[in-house]
Amino acid sequence: MTKTRVSQNCKGSYRSGVSRRRFNALAGGTVASFAFGAACAGSQHEGSDGRITARPRNRVATSGTGQRALGLGASRDGLIQLPSKATGPLPLLVLLHGAGGSASGITRRLGTFAEEAGIAVFAPDARGSSWDAIGGNLGTDVVFLNQALEKVFESTAVDPARISIGGFSDGASYALTLGLINGDLFPRIVAFSPGFVVPGVPHGKPRVFVSHGTADGILPIDRCSRVIVPALQKRGYDVTFKQFDGGHDIPPLIARDGMKFASATTP
Repeated sequence: MTKTRVSQNCKGSYRSGVSRRRFNALAGGTVASFAFGAACAGSQHEGSDGRITARPRNRVATSGTGQRALGLGASRDGLIQLPSKATGPLPLLVLLHGAGGSASGITRRLGTFAEEAGIAVFAPDARGSSWDAIGGNLGTDVVFLNQALEKVFESTAVDPARISIGGFSDGASYALTLGLINGDLFPRIVAFSPGFVVPGVPHGKPRVFVSHGTADGILPIDRCSRVIVPALQKRGYDVTFKQFDGGHDIPPLIARDGMKFASATTP
């Protein structure tokens, strides 16, 4: 496993309107193509600019521990998972599943590492089989995330300096997309095996953790993270990049490192 520290300030962009299948089918070594500058910074998405307005609240007492349903939908809802020692304002990770996945599935991938790090995890279900940005537009999922986060902030004391957004695969791509757009809400982004970043107007300067398997056959590292990371570096973001021997996965040591990154206090 290798670790590379880079510093970046970027808003990476994969071409809007391109699906993940199309992303993988494009020829050559430029599958994860980025476009920066004024044109990209001014881009708008159909239905939403990707901004999340929900914010942590003062004088909130965290209610309960363990995992429970959020209660905003019958079939596609979300989970809130609180550490057993939920004292004081908690670090919060918004955790996004991959294509065809679910909130329960992505939380299982982390095992006990969120609990060990003392992190509260909010894992929403996408409104469809994957996140709206995978098709190039931001809309219904952003609306739901905003509504769901409002509910989370009503019942959980959250440390504003330690709110992260993260995910795996398509969820990692969406976490990077929304994390850069909402860097004033998410000081940290945790991206396990991302594919690309959909363009949007950046806010704040979040720190970024990226991991990727060198033998990933679904989102190849050379076309994805090895393009995303240097692009972020060029734009001034601080990135921790961990490559590991393996495929499209979150190995235990990577999961642990990601949770440590998410729970750290941002300087």
